[in-house]
Amino acid sequence: MPLSSPAAERRRRVARFTPLLSIALTLALAPAQPVQAAGSGANGPTATEARVSAYLRDARDRPAELAAFFRALPKGADLHNHLSGAATTELLLRLAVEDGYCIDRTTLTASPPPCTGNTHPAADTVTDRAFREQVIRAWSMKDFTPSQGETSHDHFFATFGKFGAVSGRHPGRLLAQVATSAAKQHQFYLETMLTPASSAAAALAAKVGYDSDLSRFRDKLLADGGMDGVVRQAMAETDAMMKEFRAAAHCDTDHPAAGCALPVRFISQVARGGPPERVFTQMVLGMELAERDPRFVSLNLVQPEDNPVALADYRLHMRMLKYLRGVYPDVPLTLHAGELVPGLVKPEDLRFHIREAVLTARADRIGHGVDIRHEDDHRDLLRLMARRHVLVEVPLTSNAQVLGVTGWRHPFPLYRRYGVPVALATDDPGVERTDISREYQRAALTYDLDYRTLKDLARTSLEYGFLKGRSLWRSRDAFRVVPQCAGDHRGDPTPSTRCARFLASSPKAAVEWKQEGAFRAFERNIGDQWSRSTSAATPRTADELVAAGH
Repeated sequence: MPLSSPAAERRRRVARFTPLLSIALTLALAPAQPVQAAGSGANGPTATEARVSAYLRDARDRPAELAAFFRALPKGADLHNHLSGAATTELLLRLAVEDGYCIDRTTLTASPPPCTGNTHPAADTVTDRAFREQVIRAWSMKDFTPSQGETSHDHFFATFGKFGAVSGRHPGRLLAQVATSAAKQHQFYLETMLTPASSAAAALAAKVGYDSDLSRFRDKLLADGGMDGVVRQAMAETDAMMKEFRAAAHCDTDHPAAGCALPVRFISQVARGGPPERVFTQMVLGMELAERDPRFVSLNLVQPEDNPVALADYRLHMRMLKYLRGVYPDVPLTLHAGELVPGLVKPEDLRFHIREAVLTARADRIGHGVDIRHEDDHRDLLRLMARRHVLVEVPLTSNAQVLGVTGWRHPFPLYRRYGVPVALATDDPGVERTDISREYQRAALTYDLDYRTLKDLARTSLEYGFLKGRSLWRSRDAFRVVPQCAGDHRGDPTPSTRCARFLASSPKAAVEWKQEGAFRAFERNIGDQWSRSTSAATPRTADELVAAGH
């Protein structure tokens, strides 16, 4: 091999030092400012934040470092998470094996024993690797490629029917895995969706029947203790789930899982594809639970938004929620809305779903919101959402897999441009084979987000969570600390007496304070790594590079 020319060698040296030069110039050109004090209200990034942003840019071409950065990054809350779809497929399959369940060799659907005909023991997946892989692919989006017979959308929603007989049997074990995963990825709060007392609610709905007079309908549901019985059953089921959770996570031992310390709240799922009497009954149940059981905070409509019944009854559902919000004014509301794209539904069905969720149901948050550009007067709607502080829960991987919406076709940057608050979320990370760290990494790389933006996304997710208590911040989007803690270093484990008293009075402020401490530790760690990578022996300015012969 011929020796390199001196000119070529110089070019290689310059290329090798270009990332470090870029970091040095970024910091040199950043406005000189002290580390931001708590409650200072400065708008620009601090020197520390600029240093972390520079590190992030330098790590973009080093996959291992990049993944480690996002796993360690404090990531607020996951506000859009379905428990049955959040647990890993491998856990669901393990539960099927332990319970002696069966799997149909053709449909790959789980069912209770005995295994007869075309159904085989789930235990066969332990010894038959090909069968195991077949089931995992059927129960998740692993390696899925759209074919003539099945779209990504259809495959995704079909997975829940395939493993549904298993996922409902051990919700506590699912929660132990999901909560521990969130905590290990440096999240500080989780809202997860589940369907409480499903059979009891369906029985009450069938007994009472539909009444178009919603006030009278609710009275009938409450009469003779009917709804009270369903609520008590839902609370008993939740008690059993939490007992199973604590056992599975070893919470009462000397070695508890990380999920034991994570604040978790539940959102009641309402099956929007059901008959109106069942939909309204589940809505009332969700509202009653949010008022009576502090573990529940809201309700949400689930199942495909393009389901024929969901489409036909969409405006009816919004009117139902409008009525119930007047009866239960203290219960916040989050709604799946706008999880649609052209071709999936008729053009007219793209024009009003988000608007109805915001204006009629008065939702505090919406999930997905992908079809916003197709809404009537969408710019006015965006401005309205910004004024009302209606947050959008954004699961980027889910939207890519289910709807095929990626990159700049996704409205994530559009919402941000109009000042609409957004929070990254997972949706169904078990089915999607993703996690919250990958969601943050996807957002950062796709939309060229710096560290300060990622930090504010994490703060926003906690701020718009339905955890009770006053906020740490004076206003929802400015992130200026309340007066009680303004004189303290953010996240200090030993705050002043006045600040400590305030934090003790508010679960929300307490988790926000905890995240601020995590940010400080994260920034110190990244700063140390950056300092090592740009040691004194490494040229750090253009003049030094020239002087050193590079």
